[in-house]
Amino acid sequence: MKKYWGIAILGMTALFFEPVQADSKAIEQALKEVLPGVKPDSITPSPMSGLYEVVVGPKLFYVSEDGRYLFQGAMIDIKAREDLTESKLAGARVSSLKKVGLDNMIVFKPKTSKHSLYVFTDIDCGYCRKLHSEIDQYLSEGIEIRYLFFPRAGEGSESYKKAVSVWCADDRNTALTKAKRGEAVENRQCDNPVDQHLTLGTQMGATGTPMLVTEKGNILPGYVPAGQLAKILAQESE
Repeated sequence: MKKYWGIAILGMTALFFEPVQADSKAIEQALKEVLPGVKPDSITPSPMSGLYEVVVGPKLFYVSEDGRYLFQGAMIDIKAREDLTESKLAGARVSSLKKVGLDNMIVFKPKTSKHSLYVFTDIDCGYCRKLHSEIDQYLSEGIEIRYLFFPRAGEGSESYKKAVSVWCADDRNTALTKAKRGEAVENRQCDNPVDQHLTLGTQMGATGTPMLVTEKGNILPGYVPAGQLAKILAQESE
């Protein structure tokens, strides 16, 4: 798998910049100097005085108002007992997924859609296959499944090649179902979004599959049965 910039900055707890004037443009300039090519999607004041929230794709960082320090981690409102970072991250994930677009995903639609679910999948993953073997159950619950590829073995692996072949098939939905059953799919090459999916999944912190992302941007790490998932999504929408 390629070493994407998102992986490199995941482990950062603090970066040092030259002190600058406290405003979003100055902070953006400070970031450009240390992380060239990385353009924040937004820079806004955080709930904590002296810190700004910096959203880059599906990631969230905090930068001191003097532009000198950058932090990554959860901001907790102790009094309200609320994780302020996670709610912000959820919105960033949804925005990033929308940028990918449904045209760059393999979508299984129910007759009547009540909810949608993004699924980062590995064709050869056991629980991914189990989830897909029950696709009719998810559809009957009114859950639209939107697949993105996350071959865990990385670029060039057999799972990666299968993902590309599925995408390049004449009927992607049918090809994906065949591949999930362990059936052979014709090897094909074409322009595909598999690298884009891998990058996004990595930035979101995917370590295993399936990784489920709800329509509100919350992550469910692993297989969830259709009936249970329908209840989770219904509660999330309340």
